[in-house]
Amino acid sequence: MPEGPSIVILREQAAAFAGRTIRRASGNAKIDLQRLPGRRVLALRSFGKQFLVELSGELNVRVHLLMFGSYRIDEARDIAPRLGLGFDEGELNFYNCSVRLLEGRLDELYDWRGDVMSEQWDPKLARAKLRAMPHTLVCDALLDQTVFAGVGNIIKNEVLFRIRVHPLSTIGALSPYKLAQLVEQARVYAFEFLAWKKAFVLARHWLVHNRGRCPRHDIPLQRGYLGKTHRRSFFCPRCQKLYTDD
Repeated sequence: MPEGPSIVILREQAAAFAGRTIRRASGNAKIDLQRLPGRRVLALRSFGKQFLVELSGELNVRVHLLMFGSYRIDEARDIAPRLGLGFDEGELNFYNCSVRLLEGRLDELYDWRGDVMSEQWDPKLARAKLRAMPHTLVCDALLDQTVFAGVGNIIKNEVLFRIRVHPLSTIGALSPYKLAQLVEQARVYAFEFLAWKKAFVLARHWLVHNRGRCPRHDIPLQRGYLGKTHRRSFFCPRCQKLYTDD
């Protein structure tokens, strides 16, 4: 599943469509495609893992690439798109994704303070949300899009290794310092992820994600599908401390 930084890259690549008018809309998305032609693209935005096309008339297109979604700019794949937008010059096509129409102003629909990639990101708000869920496992909390919009499994694994916290630790057992470190590094790593992905070197920088041995102690990493989210975790049993309320 593409994480927040990957959606920022999509947003930047599609930025040239801002100001253009949609001439054609096609695809097998279960939306009213007839509402799109004739509308002007006001902005291309992102919130967490969601790509947003802000249109005139307070109508918006929300695209979520899910696990295996993809997109093409000014070209098309051999399969039917979920949504294809055609302009006088250029086209934007999305595949194997979720598409919805949203009514209203995006600034009223989204709280940008919850997006780790946003200029409006508010770490104090994130810490307050975490304190309200003391029994939640940290591996689940980092993937909670109401707290860390844009954080996915890669960021989760790498951040927990970086701050030396076991994924089965509970939020309430973390010290104020560790809680602040968790929030801070989620954003820091997200922007490092963005820079590495743009340079096509992201995987080279993984310390534990899809790795076999701890780079600190040269012992085998443990792995498992942990928490309510049941996403795969990679962690070191020696240097990642388990914090519990017991």
